[in-house]
Amino acid sequence: MVLEINRASVVYPSASGNAPVEALREIDLSLGEGDFVVALGASGCGKSTLLNLIAGFLSPTSGEILLDGHKVEGPGADRSVVFQKHALMPWLTVRENVAFGLKLQGRPKAERDQIAEKFIALLGLTGFEDSPIYALSGGMQQRIGIARALTCDPRVLLMDEPLGALDALTREKAQELILKIWDNTRKTVFFITHSVEEALFMGTKLIVMSPRPGRITHRFDLSFSRQFIEGAKAREVKASPEFIKLREEVLSIIFADEEDAA
Repeated sequence: MVLEINRASVVYPSASGNAPVEALREIDLSLGEGDFVVALGASGCGKSTLLNLIAGFLSPTSGEILLDGHKVEGPGADRSVVFQKHALMPWLTVRENVAFGLKLQGRPKAERDQIAEKFIALLGLTGFEDSPIYALSGGMQQRIGIARALTCDPRVLLMDEPLGALDALTREKAQELILKIWDNTRKTVFFITHSVEEALFMGTKLIVMSPRPGRITHRFDLSFSRQFIEGAKAREVKASPEFIKLREEVLSIIFADEEDAA
């Protein structure tokens, strides 16, 4: 396994006299080589907290996270994060943004530019290398964020609702692009979304999490992304009876969780 999460719990300390908040309870999860694991659940279920644990931004209150058998004790270049808001540096060009992580690693400029060009081409950004960030659309800016995350060749790519701010058409195109990149790079991906359709279409595995305290209540193995990679059109995959049936099943689970939490 690339990544293993063993009985990880997170309790946030009390603030302003309030009781401590149990955000996650005894999460067990394994990510294998090339897995595309999607986390889904109602707001407050701990999806982002789980991603922050994997990234090393948080430490578990109990339990552990292992990457290639070694305990995760902080952020590292072996994990890259793509945020919902791309967090690009507007004073840098597309090329400079994509190569920024490599610059922090002290790589020579010629090497940085060569690697950046590879991922600029992979993300369909050729011709915009010297463009300022503010001149590009939101969809293009998000692609730059993905390219930047890939340049450091991480073991695990973490994506925290990366498509949430995009319009519907751009979002569907971005879903297809990410799947093609995943197939090309074979990275292990942990992906958070609020969209059931997006989760089913993109993941090889789906975990559904309950509201606070966040727990994994359901797990599904998925084949829809593979159907797309093998040549099926995205809308045909999403319109198939199997897809619709599973979508309704997952929606019913989430709606039931929200009613229980109310």
